Amino acid sequence: MKLLANFSLSKLRAHVAYQSAAMGVLCTLVTFLLVMGQRLTEADIKLRLEEDRLELLSQVLPASYYDNVPLEDAVIIPDTLFSNEPVEVFIGRKKGDVSSIVFEMETEGYGGTMKLLLSLNTSGEIIGLRVLSHKETPGLADKLEISKSDWITVFNGLSLQNLPREKWAVKKDGGDFDQFTGATITPRAVVGRVLNGLDFYERNKHHFTHSIKEEETVDE
Repeated sequence: MKLLANFSLSKLRAHVAYQSAAMGVLCTLVTFLLVMGQRLTEADIKLRLEEDRLELLSQVLPASYYDNVPLEDAVIIPDTLFSNEPVEVFIGRKKGDVSSIVFEMETEGYGGTMKLLLSLNTSGEIIGLRVLSHKETPGLADKLEISKSDWITVFNGLSLQNLPREKWAVKKDGGDFDQFTGATITPRAVVGRVLNGLDFYERNKHHFTHSIKEEETVDE
């Protein structure tokens, strides 16, 4: 009897339908476990991402510039002169009035795409600039990283009003900004993109410089 049962089970296991059913059960189980794992960790992941974004924000925008939550106060601006994709601009407010904006932008360095984070006050002056990521050669592009150099801070306080447009270039090109030893393409790309960012602000500042009180008046 036992031998017969083992023989029948062996025949069943060899059958295509049995193998398909077993695979289906296994896939369902794995999917269930993945879904449950995602749900259990989703809140923690979201919290970590939020903390990372706040940390990046704090590097370019001191807390003294806002009393709202800039990451929850954003506008989407289409501007094909600046980006093929609409730009998400985060708004810093003090007592309802816009005090600052923050947005990301990309440019091409020697090694590939670089992501930058730029903050401006309502006069169009740079509050802070950071390189979020880059693919430049280690050593040659160390000045991009605030932990290794203060080069990125030379932009602080600059605007289109206090630095002539022709000076928005590296010194090799007749501008005011230092290039890196053995690497001119990278700082040239950063300076050029920051200038683009300032132009973006000038074209679109009417979207940012109204207050919450003005918004409420329009709604009424």
